[in-house]
Amino acid sequence: MLKPHQIQARLERILPTVQKPGRYTGGELNQVVKDWDSVETTVALVFPDLYDLGMSNLGLAILYDLINQHPAALAERAYAPWDDMEAALRANEIPLYSLETKHALADFDILAFSLPYETLYTSTLNLLDLSGIPLFSAQRGPEHPLVIAGGHSTFNPEPMHAFVDAFVIGEGEEVIGEIIDTVAQAKHENLTRQALLRRLSQIWGVYVPTLYEAHYNDDGTFAHIDKLAEEASLPVVKRILPKLPPPLTKFIVPYIETVHNRAPIEIMRGCT
Repeated sequence: MLKPHQIQARLERILPTVQKPGRYTGGELNQVVKDWDSVETTVALVFPDLYDLGMSNLGLAILYDLINQHPAALAERAYAPWDDMEAALRANEIPLYSLETKHALADFDILAFSLPYETLYTSTLNLLDLSGIPLFSAQRGPEHPLVIAGGHSTFNPEPMHAFVDAFVIGEGEEVIGEIIDTVAQAKHENLTRQALLRRLSQIWGVYVPTLYEAHYNDDGTFAHIDKLAEEASLPVVKRILPKLPPPLTKFIVPYIETVHNRAPIEIMRGCT
């Protein structure tokens, strides 16, 4: 896997050849860059759509701020490239990378995908492939990041159950910290990937598909689900945040025009 300085060197050659290179450079006002050697857990927040859309997503901005306040963790961002940039990345053998430090996504401990709508399912798989990470959970080993997903469309996680290691069902502000701490503890204890997943399944709102078996009727409709591990919760209860966190005050300011070019303030919540 390429190192950050190698990725940066190749980007300098291809960015002048693509549309809106500001989508792929990082370095915006208020981005957070933390020293990788100073933290235990690294998280890539991945929005599997264009930067222009992902930068308008308030949920991702909230998680970015919260994780980077964690003393032992960092969060960086990645978005889906447009067709011309994807072709250039593949032609130059550049893996998908984070905007902040140009680390390949495969270098992170956790890849956290935001899935607010179902049309991002196929894009998620494409980004995993672009990152050099096996698509299927069962094919990933200890050398691969933990792939998690949350957002409105994950309230029905079954369409993506074979590709995502763990889903966050419900609101993510509190649970993301618990996942980060669990991953850090698993590294200290040298747990296997499966042991980590079993431990994650005990967190309120976390659904680990490999610990369950779904059954379907003859017409393809859902019948019922059985758990395959004693520690797995059934039912998996939606995570609810009892109190909204303080509003963001330092939004990342993009170099290019985004879809919602404004600073939102959340006064109530109803979508999750």
